[in-house]
Amino acid sequence: MRFLIFIACISCSFSQNNKKAVSKNINCCKDIALPSGYLRTKSNDSLFAQYLRNIQFKADNQVLLYDGSPKYNQDAQYRVLNLGVGKKNLQQCADAVIRLRAEYLFKSKRFTEIKFHFTSGHLCKWLDYAEGFRPQISGNSVSFNKSAPKDNSEKSFIHYLDLIYTYCGTASLHKELNPKNIKSIEVGDVLIKTGNPYGHAVIVMDVAKNKFGERIFILAQSYMPAQEIHILKNTEAIALNPWYKAIEGTIETPEWTFSSGDLRTW
Repeated sequence: MRFLIFIACISCSFSQNNKKAVSKNINCCKDIALPSGYLRTKSNDSLFAQYLRNIQFKADNQVLLYDGSPKYNQDAQYRVLNLGVGKKNLQQCADAVIRLRAEYLFKSKRFTEIKFHFTSGHLCKWLDYAEGFRPQISGNSVSFNKSAPKDNSEKSFIHYLDLIYTYCGTASLHKELNPKNIKSIEVGDVLIKTGNPYGHAVIVMDVAKNKFGERIFILAQSYMPAQEIHILKNTEAIALNPWYKAIEGTIETPEWTFSSGDLRTW
């Protein structure tokens, strides 16, 4: 945890298509086969959707921890994002969501939008960090003072994210996001649940819908300890795997149970 407390029936044609998809090369989310009658959606933030859909997968399908060892449970992932995890126990669940959003904003030069609240409630902006402002932390007391030279490089941005991972978590991220109806789910939305002492967060990597407006989606997560971000299997509806149906009620992922009311957006 952080300091300062981040169906009705499925058609046979889809089941067959899904088996074929697993056997061929799947390089990113946009390569994952769709059920018959579904098309990928256009999101409000179409560039963020494009970014997430095009993140490359690792050639192998093993989830590694921050120390290089394999995760104990290798049955949860459908594919693994080729992004690495760093060498510190930092990139856990909310951190992975923050990372994907922040790196997209950084690459898109939307620097003013890169800002996250610590669990204490204090706002930490990338542009302030790039100017040399660093937090001075004592218990729940935080002040920002200019104590480092100006540096807006990618390396400095990585250090900024390490700071965010350290002092943010599911509780703070939950407050920054806005509730959303599951039937309007879009790429980039977040399923997030706070808890005592633990919560969890996963991000929506892809969405499709049929002519009736019914939506399906794909999820990605990191977990504890810090580990590579991976696409989750749907072990409750094997014929849909890795897609989930956007319906009200319980959403069972391999390592966490959400409800449709846990959906939030940026």
